[in-house]
Amino acid sequence: MTGSGIRIAPSVLSADFGHLADQIALAEEGGADLLHLDVMDGHFVPNITVGPMIVEAVDRITRLPLDVHLMIDNPESYVNAFIEAGADMISIHAEACRHLHRTLVAVREKGVAAGVALNPSTPVMNLVNVLEEIDFALVMSVNPGFGGQAFIPQSVEKIREVREMIVERDVNVEIEVDGGVTTANVRDIVGAGADIVVAGSFVFKADDVPGAVRSLREVVTA
Repeated sequence: MTGSGIRIAPSVLSADFGHLADQIALAEEGGADLLHLDVMDGHFVPNITVGPMIVEAVDRITRLPLDVHLMIDNPESYVNAFIEAGADMISIHAEACRHLHRTLVAVREKGVAAGVALNPSTPVMNLVNVLEEIDFALVMSVNPGFGGQAFIPQSVEKIREVREMIVERDVNVEIEVDGGVTTANVRDIVGAGADIVVAGSFVFKADDVPGAVRSLREVVTA
């Protein structure tokens, strides 16, 4: 993989919410392809973040697609609210959803891209029975719940395993990677098979937000 088609998704969780519109504009200036929004409920993960109202607010201030990552219990009860708020992509965790297949089908029937998120300890085999029902697989390269964590090196091999499964099954499924992505590891991440990279602290904590976005793309296209 050359990285020429890589998509970069700055994670809004790391942005300055007091100046959110300005922060998003800076990410857009740098060439961001979509925005990643982390939804946490304080149950599935030990933190509470945004809900549908924030997603709707972000949708009003950007033309970028919204990639909504549901780190919540019982996501099947909330997917419609996030779709109505403007989500273009929704990922749910395999462990959090009692009826995973049915929920994924329902998301796609609404015209929204459906994904399954895999925690660092979640086996790749959890994708086997739903691979034909998803548009992307989200490989978590940190344990979910907090921003600013260091990339787990074993994630590179996991990305490679997911890519091999996709190729073997001959399905049109993208791989998204979220957690600790920087210019130091993005080449390995994309080389292993990633199509979308999520970057939070690396982008929004940088002195030059547009430059940080551009630097990720430059590393994988050089």
